[in-house]
Amino acid sequence: MGVDYGGKRVGIALSDETGRFAYPYEVMKNGKTLAQRVSKVCEKERVGRVILGRSLDYKMKPNVVMSRIENFKNELEFVSGLEVIYEDEFLTTAEAERVLGRDGKTDAVAAAIILKSYIDKHS
Repeated sequence: MGVDYGGKRVGIALSDETGRFAYPYEVMKNGKTLAQRVSKVCEKERVGRVILGRSLDYKMKPNVVMSRIENFKNELEFVSGLEVIYEDEFLTTAEAERVLGRDGKTDAVAAAIILKSYIDKHS
C-alpha cells in the first residue's frame, strides 16, 4: 500500500498481486481515526507493507508536516502490526494534478506515484 499523507486528505494506493504496478485506491479525510481506517483497508486488501511518503521541502529536508507524518507512521504500525517504510516524495500531488487536474482522486494518484517509486527502486 502507498500512502500520501496530507493535513486534510490522505491518498491510498495499492499494488497488484505481483507487486509490479501501483493504482489509486481511495482518498480518506484525515482525522483522529485515520490509522484505524487505513488499518482496516490493509486487512481487507491483505496488505503486507505500507509505503508512506516522506514529505520534503525544496532543499530535500523534512518539511513542517513531517512531524505529523511521523506520528501517523508510529500509530499505523502499532494499530496494524505492519511495517511502514518511508519513500521520499517531492511534488507528487503536483504531478498528479498535471495528469488529472484537481479532482477527488488526486491524492490517491499521488499515493500511487509514491508506491510506484518504491516498487521501481526495489524490483
